[in-house]
Amino acid sequence: MTAEPALDVPTPTSSEPSTATRETLEDYTLRFAPRSYRKWSTGVVAVSALGGIAYLADFAIGANIGISYGTTNALWGIAIFAVVIFATGLPLAYYAARYNVDLDLITRGSGFGYYGSVVTNVIFASFTFIFFALEGSIMAQGLKLGLHIPLALGYAVSTMVIFPLVIYGMRVLSTLQVWTTPLWLLLMVLPFVYLVVSHPDSVSSFFDYQGEDGKGATDVGSMLLAAGVCLSLIAQIAEQIDYLRFMPPKTPENSRRWWTAMLLAGPGWVIFGAIKQVIGLFLAVYIIASVTDGASVANEPVHQFLEIYRGFLPGWLAMTLAVVLVVISQVKINVTNAYSGSLAWTNSYTRLTRHYPGRLVFLGLNLVIALVLMEANMFDFLNTILGFYANCGMAWIVVVASDIVFNKYLLKLSPKQPEFRRGMLYAVNPVGFISMAVAAGVSILVFFGGLGSGIKPYSPLVAIVLALVLPPLLAIATKGKYYLRRTGDGIDLPMYDEYGNPSGEVLTCHVCRQDYERPDMVACETHDAEVCSLCLSTDKVADHVLPANT
Repeated sequence: MTAEPALDVPTPTSSEPSTATRETLEDYTLRFAPRSYRKWSTGVVAVSALGGIAYLADFAIGANIGISYGTTNALWGIAIFAVVIFATGLPLAYYAARYNVDLDLITRGSGFGYYGSVVTNVIFASFTFIFFALEGSIMAQGLKLGLHIPLALGYAVSTMVIFPLVIYGMRVLSTLQVWTTPLWLLLMVLPFVYLVVSHPDSVSSFFDYQGEDGKGATDVGSMLLAAGVCLSLIAQIAEQIDYLRFMPPKTPENSRRWWTAMLLAGPGWVIFGAIKQVIGLFLAVYIIASVTDGASVANEPVHQFLEIYRGFLPGWLAMTLAVVLVVISQVKINVTNAYSGSLAWTNSYTRLTRHYPGRLVFLGLNLVIALVLMEANMFDFLNTILGFYANCGMAWIVVVASDIVFNKYLLKLSPKQPEFRRGMLYAVNPVGFISMAVAAGVSILVFFGGLGSGIKPYSPLVAIVLALVLPPLLAIATKGKYYLRRTGDGIDLPMYDEYGNPSGEVLTCHVCRQDYERPDMVACETHDAEVCSLCLSTDKVADHVLPANT
């Protein structure tokens, strides 16, 4: 590395670094989240993260799989979904909370490489606009029912109202989630309690329900098909992580609170998700049995709650509460969908083009795609969309979880601490990239019957098994040589403190002239100085990037 006098350090000649710096410092998008910014308690972070799962899509998913496969198969499918989500989400959530990085930064160093993880960003961005469209559709249904707004206009309203709420990032989102959660819980729980207490026979009817065709007998294939639809939510852990990365440092004093918050707000989200799916199916079965023409609206959450509210409230109040519940729920989740999606698109574009266009550009793109899906009436083919997406989402999440558990902790072929900085990683690591491509490709082929109708219901299982087994096999075959391009980052300061938390030591980036904490910095190749991770990403000529030394 050649050194130059400090006075010769160049001043940025374009506005791009300052623009990128200003926007990413709002809440450290695309970066390691420093401890100087992480002022929230473990409880506030957990409540904010769980506020993002207030969505009503779970009610629609539970109703849809129950109507298709019967209660018993749906319940087993939900149970399979919950176990898989918790098991795969735990190592990811721990990593995010412990090292304060989002899932894309984790993915880079967990078998995919600096550019290889771009494809997983696209998968995650797809998750955010698919579920934004699903949630927006539910909100539009509520606006039509309560305010007589045409669906097409309701789709536009439910999209546009989100944009201003997402502009200011985590500061506004955390406040919104904390203040709206108590009301949301009350409105959601009331109908279920009312039915169980006043109509105890609804419980036996629920368990006896055989699906719309009356053929919902216990069947492994139907269970797995139901689980496959539910598992489309597997990428939700990435949105939980967008909050968990702001967890405070773990110390002996806060260890119990830290673990509780991480478990509940990380993989624990699936407990609440599974409960909502069961309640959604429960309400749907009651409506089918008790309401004239109930089958036509039983899978629409706004009608589910409206019909139950009418049983113990005046009509006008029932309608008001149903619409309020739908609006609060959809706003709570869609601010998270829009926020996380904009980060995913921006991250991918910045790495591929080395140009930072601004997060708001991709916020707009994500919302436009979601609006197109809504206008295309995605509710009509919901199971197919979610079943297909589940194969891609599972391939990605399970591969990363497998790499952390097996390759990092058991085989020790992957570096234990996450690495995400340009120059430290190879462009593509075949361990994760090939594992995900094979797992997703084969499971999608199975999903569409390409390997025979008999195995078709087992596509989720195919995705999980391949994504679990291939990373350690490929890591052993490659001897772990494609994880790190360099073994050191050129900075003679410890990366972690005495408790294993990322260091709070501050260094100045000589490109953007901003101060960042140690984990975000790398030594510069052409100057005796340090450069931050984002300036490395936008370095078009790579003159700041350290050479390989492995």
